[in-house]
Amino acid sequence: MAPGGERRAVAVLAAGIGSRMRSELPKVLHPVGGRPMLAWVLDAARAAGCDPILVVVGHGADRVRRELAAPDVTWVVQEKQLGTGHALAQVAPELGGSGSLIVLSGDVPLVRPATLAALAAAAATGWGAMAVAELAEPGSLGRVVRAADGSLARIVEASDAGDDELSICTVNAGLYCLPFPPIFERLTALERKNAQGELYLTDALGAAAADGDRIELVELADPGEAMGINTRVELGRVHRRLLDRKLLQLQLDGVTLLDPARVQIDPEVEIGPDSSLAPDVHLSGATRIGRRCTLRQGAWLRDAVLGDDVTIEPYTVVDGASIGPNCSVGPFARLRPGTVVEEGSKIGNYVEVKNSTLAPGVKAGHLAYLGDATVGAGANIGAGTVTCNYDGVGKHRTEIGPGAFIGSDTMLVAPVKVGAGATTGAGSTITQDVPSGALAVERSRQRNVEGWAERRQRRRKKEDE
Repeated sequence: MAPGGERRAVAVLAAGIGSRMRSELPKVLHPVGGRPMLAWVLDAARAAGCDPILVVVGHGADRVRRELAAPDVTWVVQEKQLGTGHALAQVAPELGGSGSLIVLSGDVPLVRPATLAALAAAAATGWGAMAVAELAEPGSLGRVVRAADGSLARIVEASDAGDDELSICTVNAGLYCLPFPPIFERLTALERKNAQGELYLTDALGAAAADGDRIELVELADPGEAMGINTRVELGRVHRRLLDRKLLQLQLDGVTLLDPARVQIDPEVEIGPDSSLAPDVHLSGATRIGRRCTLRQGAWLRDAVLGDDVTIEPYTVVDGASIGPNCSVGPFARLRPGTVVEEGSKIGNYVEVKNSTLAPGVKAGHLAYLGDATVGAGANIGAGTVTCNYDGVGKHRTEIGPGAFIGSDTMLVAPVKVGAGATTGAGSTITQDVPSGALAVERSRQRNVEGWAERRQRRRKKEDE
């Protein structure tokens, strides 16, 4: 509910495929800042207290609804795309009673909740409100002409503007707060008298202003907030802005970025204070990083959870894994989905861990694969160790007990268990369970053949004669 108990709804005019994107994907589903651009708009509307949320969709409607389905969103199909005024008119049957209707586009992911709230507050003092931006070079954008009292007088398309009007730097930002049902009454009076044969929302606002309805103008402090996306170039620019917002906020919150221009962090990522990120670190998805963590050059994390005081060494991949406090991982390690590394463990270079749980204090220093395994506290995994978890049909688990010592180049053929405190000899292939405290050795006896190299050399010399 809006201040004063007035109902505040939102209508999102979600553009369709967007021919200038050169893509079969509906435009509003193109990812920006790690999420579909429409998802950003919906979240801004939610944060501004809008309810219900009505999304007008056209081309690609089924796919948009499928990928962004939410219980608080009502999807309204615009069968024919006949302009912004026609699109907004489609939501009229979904709204009973009266209230304020915030109108925005599905391709403006930079819009902030505070801006939508400011529009609603301004509209409360008049008939409605619209956002405007001051641009040094408005170019082909429509100009907004102010009345003497600062409200809207009219909106003039650049192609129809005279020299005096072209000198105006105030442009329509495409964000509105309008009263319903009055706005729908204005829309029904529109006529398609333009080259495109479309109904424009701006024409309805111009007619309302001409009839004396006061439409307040809300100037955006950051004109880029209303930046729409119609091309891949614009997609890249908006993506960069979203990332820069995040980087700035992280630095203000106490995170050290050694070279911000070379770090990519999705806006949903959380990082605790006193953590430090080196150049070329990439963090995405639902990644959560604790306090005092160090991420060195080239670390790549997605949907990862790190406790406090974790060090991620250079060029390590952490994908869908959880790492407890005081752990060290890498360099060149890979933790795959389902991996849990508990407090104080060390995962070294070229170690891959998948769908495994490593209890506190486990050490896997280098060149190992731990897949579908449970490793007890304090166990040591030697270089070259492999849990042979796949038999060509199904995956099987390996269990390594607390304090076990797995010798270098051990093949653990799952399903198999190595008991607490047990040891496997280097180079062994373990196919049977190893009791706690036992030593398991599986390899042939070494045989030295004296003089073998000399005899081989004589034989080769004879063959060459």
